[in-house]
Amino acid sequence: MTLRPVKMVRVGLLGLKDDEERILTVLHDLRVAQVEPLSPAAMAELGPERGPETLREVGDETLRFRGLLSALPKAPAGAPRRFDSVAEILAAAKTVPIDAEVGELKREDDRLQTELKAATDTTLLLDQLSFYPDRLEFLDSKSFLTFYGEAPPEEYAAFVAALPAEADAQVLLGQRGETVRFLILLRPAGADALSRLSQVRGVRLVAVPRLAGTVSEERGVLRDRTAAIAERRVGIAARLAAIALEWYPLVSAVGEALEIENRKAEVVTKLGASRSAFALEAWVPERDVARLESVVQQSSGQRAFLYRIPTHEEPPTLMANPSGIRRFEFFIRFYSLPQATEWDPTLVFAIVFPIFFGFMLGDWGYGLVILLISVWMIRGFPGAQHLPKAGRKFVKTIMGPKGMQQLAYTLLPGCAIAIGLGVYLDEFFGYPLLQHLLGYVGPDPASAKSVPTLLLVAGFIGLGMVAFGFLMGALKEYFHHHPRGVVAKSGGILLAFGIAFFGLAVIHKADSVTADPIVALWYGCIGAGLVMLLAGEGLQMGMMGLIEVVSHILSYTRLVGILLASVILALVINTIGGGLLVGGTVVGIVAGLVILVVGQSFNVILGVFEPGIQGARLIFVEYFSKFYTGNGKVFRPFGAPRSRTVSSLGAGGELPGGPILQAPAE
Repeated sequence: MTLRPVKMVRVGLLGLKDDEERILTVLHDLRVAQVEPLSPAAMAELGPERGPETLREVGDETLRFRGLLSALPKAPAGAPRRFDSVAEILAAAKTVPIDAEVGELKREDDRLQTELKAATDTTLLLDQLSFYPDRLEFLDSKSFLTFYGEAPPEEYAAFVAALPAEADAQVLLGQRGETVRFLILLRPAGADALSRLSQVRGVRLVAVPRLAGTVSEERGVLRDRTAAIAERRVGIAARLAAIALEWYPLVSAVGEALEIENRKAEVVTKLGASRSAFALEAWVPERDVARLESVVQQSSGQRAFLYRIPTHEEPPTLMANPSGIRRFEFFIRFYSLPQATEWDPTLVFAIVFPIFFGFMLGDWGYGLVILLISVWMIRGFPGAQHLPKAGRKFVKTIMGPKGMQQLAYTLLPGCAIAIGLGVYLDEFFGYPLLQHLLGYVGPDPASAKSVPTLLLVAGFIGLGMVAFGFLMGALKEYFHHHPRGVVAKSGGILLAFGIAFFGLAVIHKADSVTADPIVALWYGCIGAGLVMLLAGEGLQMGMMGLIEVVSHILSYTRLVGILLASVILALVINTIGGGLLVGGTVVGIVAGLVILVVGQSFNVILGVFEPGIQGARLIFVEYFSKFYTGNGKVFRPFGAPRSRTVSSLGAGGELPGGPILQAPAE
């Protein structure tokens, strides 16, 4: 567990051209090096690497096998395969003879899919045209156009009345009801005017297809054709499955090997080379440098040289938090990725955010509902297809399914805290349930006695977070060798404590040194802190810092404000809804149930958004602003995991020395 991203170092690697392919394989399979373009100074000595002559052939074969893998259904892949060279991969690719047949089958299937959709659409249109008794060929003429239309009765009447005279339109009316169905025939010269009119009036128009028989006859023909298409597509799928059963193991293995070689080709453009040697530069986690050097030396027969490059360039960022803490990286990435040389605030966020969320929610009924919803989201939204379509669309506009699952994981500890606090306060959807069931009387958070205590707790939380933010900022400035920054951040700590405790002393009437000598200490903290803040950041920024210290501490009182808002809103809903329920009338009971269900549902939604947004905001603004820069660059190591092939290095296709410890993929 760490408060900093993984330390990165820039390394250079010099090797022989004969070992280039093996060394690139090492880098790919270890996935610990982000290969960078070679520095201009080194490139001037070596010149650009152009890569082997097989690059174009590898690219062509990669595209070919991507097409095969997209066309073939998945089949048992068998044991992973090993390829010791590019030549061996290309030779294996040439043994696959199925391109022509698979391509023809896939093209036919695509054509049949298009035809099936057209037949389905036409069948639906013919169902709407059941009111037309004659042959459809009578509607097909070069001298007029025919459209099928649908509209509400009032819009249909306005539409017909507004038809332009030059169109010479004839209307054949079908069924009347909530929707009017009709056929309209008009001269081609009036088509544009008809199109504009239909858009204005909200009338749906569809061109009638060119068919010869009656509606019932054509529906029969389409039904037979649809069945024939379905039967042929089943045959195509069976043939593709048979091909996949025979060839998928080799195709998938060769395809993966070609993708790896293609990624190597992309890296080659960043290298420098001479006639007999090559060089590359990369960012590597410091913890992996020694191991990387050992594996490279073993793979090259001790003929490669790995060295560190001193640089002031900002490294890429790799966060390495434990699995539970890593869930909260979702929020940090949403705000801004930390730079590699500053603090990683994920651990603090993972501890503080659930506390803030649970404190602001403070009701074990709401906490339990949100907990169950979170578990439902984590399990993949079972039964979501039965929810209203409008609600599903609204949720998707906010966040995708994976993002919703990540958010659900982060809400679990906050819900647990809300349940615990709600039991202590005896708040169950704003109702003192435990008092009526067990006789337990919890403290009323909205009482005149509880509010000052809660505000004091929120104030101390704010003081702690602001002071801790200044401490993190002072340490950051120290490690970055900015002494004035250290002075300013340290002054912020003194100022925060001085203002907070001086304010408490004033509240308790101890506003003079003679009344309480301890006040002199707070005067001293305020004065020293202000001087240090002004000395470190200048007059303008120092005065702004003074205002921020006060406002940021007070900002944490919103923890109590949101808690009280939820409690009071629940009380209002229960009072009104419950009053109507006990009234005894049918109308009152129905109205009371509606108010309770709708009102409490609304409060549950607020219980997710308000504590979530405000809890994150208190950390992002009042805490991060003291030390956090962000705008870090994501660490993107060269390579990808193998599933259908094994490494060509070492016995059995394993990397020399065994596996390497890696952070999870970004």
